[in-house]
Amino acid sequence: MAIRRVMHVDLDAFFVSVEQSLRPELKSKPVIVGGKPERRGVVAAASYEARKFGIHSGMPLLSAKHLCPQAVFIEGNHRLYREYSEKFMQILSDFSPFLEPMGLDEAYLEVTGFESLHGSIGEMALKIRRRITAELGINASIGIANSKVVAKIATERAKPNGQCEVPAGEEAAFLAPLDISIMPGIGKKTEYHLKSLGVNTLGKLAGIPATFLKIHLGTYAPYLLNAAAGIDNRPVEMPAEAKSISRETTFETDTRNHTFLEAKLGYLSEKIAATLRKRGKQARVVQIKIRFADFTTLTRQKHLNHPCSGNQEIFQTALKLMNGILDSDRRSVRLLGVGISDFCGPEKQLEIDPARARLEKLDASLDKIRQKYGFGSVQTGRTYKLKDLF
Repeated sequence: MAIRRVMHVDLDAFFVSVEQSLRPELKSKPVIVGGKPERRGVVAAASYEARKFGIHSGMPLLSAKHLCPQAVFIEGNHRLYREYSEKFMQILSDFSPFLEPMGLDEAYLEVTGFESLHGSIGEMALKIRRRITAELGINASIGIANSKVVAKIATERAKPNGQCEVPAGEEAAFLAPLDISIMPGIGKKTEYHLKSLGVNTLGKLAGIPATFLKIHLGTYAPYLLNAAAGIDNRPVEMPAEAKSISRETTFETDTRNHTFLEAKLGYLSEKIAATLRKRGKQARVVQIKIRFADFTTLTRQKHLNHPCSGNQEIFQTALKLMNGILDSDRRSVRLLGVGISDFCGPEKQLEIDPARARLEKLDASLDKIRQKYGFGSVQTGRTYKLKDLF
């Protein structure tokens, strides 16, 4: 019976690496993707040169500026990153059809038995890394093990631009000396709690009696005990179709400017509607999310009378939901989001309303232009107020 082999592939400092591949002058410099440090926001990605200063993803941009004043700050281009991600996933799918994407820049591959095609799984990993570098101009790190959890940890040990294979049967020995913080699923609070109990390595975690750990961590304890010993039977699964589509944005400054909020709502509505049409779907539910300056968050949703995928109908529904909240609450808004769910196919009756038919043609024309030139290449009347942001 073949020994199970799972591969975890992770692009190194993905957003930054894409920028550096297109702008060679940025290589070997501390680069931060996330926006201007004067604006409210957080670090989306940092080059390894920037990480030496203690900068990490999720850190406020202003804090990153204080740690590394000489860093190059970049706004970022998510459309570009998605294009690179699609090419990355295509490369991986050429090596194995058993692919489970984990976001834009990492994925698991089930590669059990594939050594007969490449000489060894290690050689297969090397071919993947070389092809990613040749075609995308960025580097990848790869971990190989008997399971997803060990493969992911092996990837962390391989970074940057390396690969690490854990031989079958040596999983527990490989994990034992590692700090518990490297284990996926152990967050800051769990890490603090475990270390307060004297558990600072995965080897110590694996040796804790199950009943004792369950008292402190509840139902999560069995998974952690198995994972710390290198036991993880989760399969590599093809991604299921998303059950919802949403977009949200946090503003630089809290606002009550209704004209601005309406324009932003229109932009977000058009984004999710375009994604819906690209998938050949319609939605029956529209939802909005509003977070106020004091971090109070409210959501509202409406079930539509009939499925739709049009910009106007989704926006108008979201606008009524937003106004219903803002008319009774005078607090400034920090975050605004729009979502759609309860999908169905594109089948519908022939549209006999001339106005609705014209809107459908308009949406189709906008989709073609934006797919070719980028979403910000054309704005409708309601989003034109945001033109300076594109």
